[in-house]
Amino acid sequence: MNTQKTTRQPADTVEANALRLDTEKAAQIVDALNTDLADAYVLYHQLHKHHWNVEGAEFLEIHVFLQEVYEDVEDAADELAERLQALGGVPHASMTTLAANATVEPEDEDVYDVRTSLANDLEMMGDIIESYRQHIELAEGLGDYATGQMLRKQLETIEEHTHHIEHYLEDDTLVLESATK
Repeated sequence: MNTQKTTRQPADTVEANALRLDTEKAAQIVDALNTDLADAYVLYHQLHKHHWNVEGAEFLEIHVFLQEVYEDVEDAADELAERLQALGGVPHASMTTLAANATVEPEDEDVYDVRTSLANDLEMMGDIIESYRQHIELAEGLGDYATGQMLRKQLETIEEHTHHIEHYLEDDTLVLESATK
């Protein structure tokens, strides 16, 4: 590791930006986006865990679905980080900082049945949806319509995935009751 350090911008600071959004307004949006970024990485890791551990008759479909979802979450996280950097902020990047700034609570390390895992994902995604709605309102209230639009696109994607998980959790199944005993 290189021992010479040159800090270009300290964490938790917001500098003037080329987007011409007032620094005080940008700081509020950067804070919100860093929360969304932290939540995204918690969700990403939980979805990845479930992707690795899914079992049962619907294994392949759910395995593939969870990969699609965590890849979408990872893309959203990248977009969040790039946007808050464009606003003059510093994206949270270390696992410690991301975990400390997340507003959602991840599962523990245990492996759960598919239904419990998906229910936990559904709960976390619902919390993130509520946060996105607040952050869209914040950004647009501060005159940052581009961030509002970006968050709306991401909100649509997470809502679609949430709706699909809700369908997976319905009682109808091809699995015989005797197979679950």
